[in-house]
Amino acid sequence: MLDTSARLLRLLSLLQTPRAWPGSELAERLGVSGRTVRNDIDRLRELGYPVDATRGATGGYRLGAGAVMPPLLLDDEEAVAVTIALRTAAQGAVPGTEETSLRALSKLEQVLPSRLRRRVRTLQAYTVAVPDDRPAPALSADVLTTLVSACRDRERLRFDYLDHAGSPTRRVVEPYRAVNWGRRWYLVAWDTEREDWRTFRADRIRPRTPTGPRFAPREPPGADIAAYVSRRVSGAAWRHHARVTVHAPAADVVERINPAVGLVEAIDAESCLLITGADTVQTLAVHLSLLDLDFDVTEPEELVTYLRRLADRYARSVPPAH
Repeated sequence: MLDTSARLLRLLSLLQTPRAWPGSELAERLGVSGRTVRNDIDRLRELGYPVDATRGATGGYRLGAGAVMPPLLLDDEEAVAVTIALRTAAQGAVPGTEETSLRALSKLEQVLPSRLRRRVRTLQAYTVAVPDDRPAPALSADVLTTLVSACRDRERLRFDYLDHAGSPTRRVVEPYRAVNWGRRWYLVAWDTEREDWRTFRADRIRPRTPTGPRFAPREPPGADIAAYVSRRVSGAAWRHHARVTVHAPAADVVERINPAVGLVEAIDAESCLLITGADTVQTLAVHLSLLDLDFDVTEPEELVTYLRRLADRYARSVPPAH
């Protein structure tokens, strides 16, 4: 049987998982009686851990949120994961949190056991991140917190916004989700004036306070909100757009197309429509050739002209067939 200190640490580790633990299950896990579990729960409460208890078939013990943060218990893998995440944040993954992340990282590394400190430092020393080819957008942690809080509380959000052309507008929206793509954040929201779903660059948002009244949730614009954002963001930035008939089942094409590259719609059992685009017709041609499927394209005219020129070049590059 574990001694009292070891048992309390084990109990605390179990309670930190996001579920309710029946007393009988805790007793079985710890190898003690139900009375000992209740006594240990009282000891944790005296130490400042807010352990909540609920009755009923789905009831049990769970760790609640307290007025102050009590000591946090992490196992080896969790400690390494948190350290790596903090270092990534300190390097600017979430703009505006770099300094705070560094302070937290310094505190955590000081208390890591030597075996874990060695693992973390090895990861630091022998991994290299490729710098982003573009500077990270200036997004404060306060703005991001405001956006996600409005999503959580289902409160209308008013903000000033710079559109793609740099023109200022004022928006009133019902926020749904904040989506992270690389080093950029986007807000998916229902625009009350335009009566449609819109995607906003978070670094172009200047929230106005206070937030507005609460709203009833709407049906989201897609089951996969990340795929929805990638399609909207990519499509808005494309210089050339194309609608291509692909002579293959839609399911086959979907397996070869990233949602950020195109949208696939079934025509019949043996063909589908691919809606795609790119900054150049050359890039569009490459994407289509990588499908390795037969297709028909009639527009844009620049793409048709380029594909004809490319077909002639390919034909000249190989010896005639015998």
